Order: sequence, then C-alpha cells, then structure tokens
Amino acid sequence: MDPAQLQGLPEADQTRMLGMIEAMQARDSLRMYNSLVEKCFDTCVQSFRRKTLEKDEEKCISKCCEKFLKHSSRVSIRFAELNQQQVMEQVGGAAPPS
Repeated sequence: MDPAQLQGLPEADQTRMLGMIEAMQARDSLRMYNSLVEKCFDTCVQSFRRKTLEKDEEKCISKCCEKFLKHSSRVSIRFAELNQQQVMEQVGGAAPPS
C-alpha cells in the first residue's frame, strides 16, 4: 500500500495502519522463509544417517534456495511493474481530457 493513500486519515489511524502493514509484511516474509525451508528440505534431504548434509544434499539445497529466491524476486518485480501500470492508468483516467 502506498503511504500517500493514508494522508486523509488522522495521525493515529495512519500509525496503526502502517503498523498493521509492517506486521503483515513480516508474517509474509516468515511464511515465505518457512515455505522455502520445507520445500528444499523435502526435496533434497534423503537420509538422516549423519549430523551433516551429504555433498549432493548440500548442492541440491543451494540450487533449490537459489531458484526459489530468483523466482520470488521475479514475482516481486513483476508485481511492482503491474502496480505501477495500474497507478499510471488511474492517474491517466483521472486526468481531465485536453
């Protein structure tokens, strides 16, 4: 959410809304991290014979994490592009015709 959208609200409401947004972002970050750990662990760890990961498991986890983070980055960039496009359309649509 754009903080500029909160300007019409009283200061206390703005503070409360920003706090809620930050809490949601933190929760989403933890959810993404947990999803990454679960997916890569389930995919890559094959046995529990040793305390440490075997070389192939370690390599698999590194690749899995890299793919997951690249994917997340691409999704974030695309979301930002779409959000910017939507804002531009709203601004363009709200402008009076010349």
